[in-house]
Amino acid sequence: MIKVPFAWMRLRGLIEKEFIQLKRDRMTFAMLIGIPFMQLMLFGYAINADPKQLPTAIVRGDDSQFVRTFLKSLENTGYFKFTVETRDYDEAAALMKSGAVQYIVTIPEDFTRLLVRGERPQILLEVDATDPIASSGAMSAALQVVNRALDHDLKGVMAANGARAPPVELVMHRKFNPENLTHYNTVPGLIGVILTMTLVMITSLSLARERERGTLENLYAMPLKPSEVMLGKIIPFVAGAAIQVTIVLAAARILFEIPMFGSFLLLSAALVLFIVVNLAIGFTFSTIATTQLQAMQMSMFFFLPSILLSGFVFPFLGMPQWAQVFGSMLPMTYFLRIIRGIMLKGAEFPEIWPHIWPLLVILAAATFVAMKRYKATLD
Repeated sequence: MIKVPFAWMRLRGLIEKEFIQLKRDRMTFAMLIGIPFMQLMLFGYAINADPKQLPTAIVRGDDSQFVRTFLKSLENTGYFKFTVETRDYDEAAALMKSGAVQYIVTIPEDFTRLLVRGERPQILLEVDATDPIASSGAMSAALQVVNRALDHDLKGVMAANGARAPPVELVMHRKFNPENLTHYNTVPGLIGVILTMTLVMITSLSLARERERGTLENLYAMPLKPSEVMLGKIIPFVAGAAIQVTIVLAAARILFEIPMFGSFLLLSAALVLFIVVNLAIGFTFSTIATTQLQAMQMSMFFFLPSILLSGFVFPFLGMPQWAQVFGSMLPMTYFLRIIRGIMLKGAEFPEIWPHIWPLLVILAAATFVAMKRYKATLD
């Protein structure tokens, strides 16, 4: 019998077989369609390197027409969204420390009196500089506002004074990162990225690996409750995560000289919670995936938005509302606020609690789904 070196019929049969297999493997097919679509939507609509409409607090000591004109001009730049107005500076500072506002604009009580006398009153603009990307465009726009905002309102002698120099002096303070160093923002966030990438992926492979090796039946035969299996699978990885955290924190302090203004004990407790949340999510993926390939695909599908929608690369508050909704479902969104708040702002428990309880909710939801899936597999 003569062997044909190449036959289209054999190739066609193999191609048809692969298409049938791909059709049956719905998880892989969904990833082939879902990941490009997700990247297109995120990079096309959600990611913004020049964020606008960031929440701003006003500490108003004066309420004259000049003040209203200046604030309206500042708002018209598109960078500032006035969400809080108060006369108590401490209230505004607490909001910035908790991450609720990005900017604080302080108008002094004698603003109008000094302006009329031609003494160039000062307006203080404070910026949460823990994320340098979020502040550069806004600060440049604010300087332009100072030069032109009051031209229409200044008359007579005041107009002559304003022609020589800007009638108002804008004083800008970069809080929590006065030197505007980028690694103050990225290095603490790397802890969240590393933990999310490694812990979710490793844990998601646990049950899938046993299923492929044929040892899962032995696990089912053991007198173990689903909660005991889950704890047994995730607890060993806590030690590995502790080593990762220690390395990154040591590098942050020794190599990059990033300060630690808050409580190390509070940070450690938040880290343990974040580690457990990621391990629980990974275990949940492992109860859903039937193969290790599917487990890795699900992990990557979770990891991509965790980087792009959490505020690690781009400012969270500068994203569209729909992207913020999706980002609010990700554990890393809250962890980034916690670690940056503790390390750079010296935040205490009351200030990070709004970011702690969502992690507890995500942990409870992941545990519930994992237990239901594991029991269904047992049945």
